[in-house]
Amino acid sequence: MESPEPSLFAQAGPSADMTRSTEEDSLVDGPLISADVLQSAMRREFQSVPTTCPAGALSLMHILYVALSMCVGIMCVLKFGQEEVCLRILGSVQGDSVIVFGKVFLWVLMLLLTVWVHHHHSRVRSRGYLRFYRQTQRLKQLPLIIHSTGNALLLLLQALRLPQNIHTCVLLSILGAEFLVAVPCLLYYTVKVMKFNKEQAAPDVSQEEHSHTYTVTSLPTETGFRGSSTLEEVVEKQADLIEYLKLHNTLLSKRLLNLTAQH
Repeated sequence: MESPEPSLFAQAGPSADMTRSTEEDSLVDGPLISADVLQSAMRREFQSVPTTCPAGALSLMHILYVALSMCVGIMCVLKFGQEEVCLRILGSVQGDSVIVFGKVFLWVLMLLLTVWVHHHHSRVRSRGYLRFYRQTQRLKQLPLIIHSTGNALLLLLQALRLPQNIHTCVLLSILGAEFLVAVPCLLYYTVKVMKFNKEQAAPDVSQEEHSHTYTVTSLPTETGFRGSSTLEEVVEKQADLIEYLKLHNTLLSKRLLNLTAQH
């Protein structure tokens, strides 16, 4: 006796295929999520870099420090007729010692700012803004390097034990040169971060998707491999692409859940 199971499966087969095709058609015919919707959702989730205010405040503090150091050096150390005022304000502390203490305090603030900036730039890099991270990678470290170089020169000056007048003049010259280099770098960094926060651009990979047409004669995008690219650059670009795709999939899942809940 033949088993009726094949005939049952044969009868259920077309209906099962029809059910499957109906479900697939319902998914295909459902509302599609456009790229503009995803991009608008990503723009709403843009997180600005909160380093402009600390950088601007430190620039003002540096200007104030240099101005006060010049006054202390000229009036209290070189003693141009303000000895009584210096004794009343500084007491028994020497003027050049006050300048050095202020320099150390300013360097500590610059170190804290550099750590703070590095933390937020690492987060920017993980969110897919690798181009901005590279543009500011050396710029954000340059003020601390300049201040550290100034500290090294001050230590060398202390070791030379020059006459008081020459020592003070060289000290103020070092502070002035440091000011002329460090403050413009810090202000330039502040302007770049303000511009980045104002633009609220999409991640780099998303920008390339809109600005490149994939034709036979088109050049490879920044996320691909180039002959002149180093291994470090390729790895960074791959990490940038992975982070962007993770964010893209997360937003896509949220949109799908919202559409499922609506229907």
